[in-house]
Order: sequence, then C-alpha cells, then structure tokens
Amino acid sequence: MNKIYGSYSLFIGAALSVSILVTGATAGAQAKIKEVPAQMTGSLDSQELYVHYCAVCHGADAKGAGPAASALKKQPGDLTLLSRRNGGKFPALAVQMTIKGANGIVAHGTREMPMWGSIFSDMGRDQTMGDMRVMALLKYIEQIQAK
Repeated sequence: MNKIYGSYSLFIGAALSVSILVTGATAGAQAKIKEVPAQMTGSLDSQELYVHYCAVCHGADAKGAGPAASALKKQPGDLTLLSRRNGGKFPALAVQMTIKGANGIVAHGTREMPMWGSIFSDMGRDQTMGDMRVMALLKYIEQIQAK
C-alpha cells in the first residue's frame, strides 16, 4: 500500500483537525463541515504534509475528490493539472500564494480553503517553520503534475 493510502485512515482521524470535519450525511442531506483547531505534525515531509492537511479536500490523488469535497460550496481543484492549465509551466508563485492565503482569490463568497501560511506559523510559533511547510507542500504539488 503506498504512503498516501496507507496514511489515509490516519488523516481521516487526525488531519481533519484543520478545517474540515465531515459529519454524517443522511440520505438526501448534504454533508456538513465543522471547523476544529489544526493539529501540528512535526514532519516537514512534503507528502506527509499533503496527506495531513490537504487530502481531506483535494483527495489522496490530489484530483479534488477528498472526503470533505462534497460538503464544500466549490469543488476543490485538481492539483495535478496546474501545469497543464498554465501552458505547461508550474505556477509556483500562484500556488505558494494560494497555500499561504495571500492571493485573496475567492470564487463565491468566503474562502473555504484554510490560509495555511498563518496556520502553520501559529502552530509552531515560528514563521520560518511555517514557510518551510508551505514550500514543502509547493514542491509536492509540483512533483505530482500530470505529464
């Protein structure tokens, strides 16, 4: 079992801790999300960070179909197609700004994606560690681009 899917159950229990906790949806009812405090992971491993903080919405395969996706107003983007949608070049700065929450892009209403830059910095009380986590996520997303 690969690392993402092997950790999938772990992130369902622990990584939902950031912004999305999907509560049971009964027949005909839409899933609801509950915001809870982020739990810090001591890792700077890019894939582990992705699984812990992003896969709940974007999915283990990063295609936008995580377990919380149906509870969101706007479907999370397919992170594997960013380069393809940008003329074959990975939009590193735009991705970095999106992760940090600095780009202010809001499609409809409020921004549902957590502003990870400030969350990461607040968790460790250290801006440098927050920036390192953002850069690790950026590098992971760059690595998973569809060829």
